[in-house]
Amino acid sequence: MKQPPQKKDGPPVASSIAASERIGVDRSVEKERKKDLPPPRKQFDDESRGGRAKRRSVLNQPEARNRVELFRHLPPHKNGTQLPSLESKFFELHEKHPAVYKVGLQYLAGDLSGGNARCIAMLQAFQEAIRDYSTPPEKTLTRDLTSKIGGFVSFLIECRPLSMSMGNAIRFLKSRIARLPLTLSESEAKTTLCSDIDRFINEKIVLADKVILRHAATKIRDGDVLLTYGSSCVVEMILLYAHELGKQFRVVVVDSHPMLEGQKLLRRLVVKGLSCTYTQLNAISYVMHKVTRVFLGASSIFSNGTVYSTVGTASVAMVAHAFRVPVLVCCEAYKFHERVQLDSICFNELGDPDAISKVPGRVDVNYLDNLTDKQKENLELLNLKYDATPSDYISVIVTDYGMIPPTSVPVIVREYRKEYLLI
Repeated sequence: MKQPPQKKDGPPVASSIAASERIGVDRSVEKERKKDLPPPRKQFDDESRGGRAKRRSVLNQPEARNRVELFRHLPPHKNGTQLPSLESKFFELHEKHPAVYKVGLQYLAGDLSGGNARCIAMLQAFQEAIRDYSTPPEKTLTRDLTSKIGGFVSFLIECRPLSMSMGNAIRFLKSRIARLPLTLSESEAKTTLCSDIDRFINEKIVLADKVILRHAATKIRDGDVLLTYGSSCVVEMILLYAHELGKQFRVVVVDSHPMLEGQKLLRRLVVKGLSCTYTQLNAISYVMHKVTRVFLGASSIFSNGTVYSTVGTASVAMVAHAFRVPVLVCCEAYKFHERVQLDSICFNELGDPDAISKVPGRVDVNYLDNLTDKQKENLELLNLKYDATPSDYISVIVTDYGMIPPTSVPVIVREYRKEYLLI
């Protein structure tokens, strides 16, 4: 038998008011929490959404043929063959600023590579667009400029998917626009935003790299054999800085097809007088027993400590871990992201599939050129650009806030988000 409810002391009106206030507070907290969540990613294997995106797209969307079924949700690769069609639409895209349009063309042609270089070019293009901006009548600067920046971002995404660092920089800029005081005039507001962009580039990228190389140089000793993979601008600055300090060491540059970015790094290091060894990724287990430390770059680091970097980085870290060689990842703090990722399937970027089916400069070994159309239907080409390295294979992460273990990444993301110093 249920007992009859007993009456509580006090008027029922007060309890109802307290309950409504508590519900209001909970809703406001939930609303603020939802604002911090990253936006959902568009799935390109959804026919309804893909059709709408294709109609709104500035570029001619390539047909998804001979793609691996597991990666159909990723945006298709756009190569330089679409440059003529985009250049012909220059006068049609009157809402796009010429500086943003130029950066988009460089993304599409592959002239801009590297997370820092792409982010700086994008911010400088936004800076020029802000200088030339004028508020339309009957509109406010805050809302209209935010809408303009959103249109620029959509155009750049069509040219090439944004990196995590670029997303953080865009969120920083939009937060600065939203925080502009209403008492500022248009010229003062534009000057403030341009100075904020300069401060972000200087503090979060330029000065951050200088702090990182000073921290990392303390881990290099005479007689060391340092291994690096691909081409990372931060790692290159660390090696050159340690060489200028007079430290005697040798560098092993590991490279892989089809980008062969390590050759460019190798040339710059040899010109500066460093002793280098060059090898491919498939021979890394034969050279790792001589290596004393591994220095790697990163495109982004997630809150669970996973390192998101050029494809092949995970293999290098795993082999180094098996040989008990410490792995140091050098990454600026503005590349940290609150997202958690466990694999390289859910989020990635597709490269040119023809780049892995052909060997540049070797006509005699291009065996896939003579395939018939029927035979090509049975061939699926997959060229991923990034992979995810678990935190178990990372010894330390060198950032502009010091050297930290992978488990401390969420601390930096949480603490520096509060004051908008990170994003």
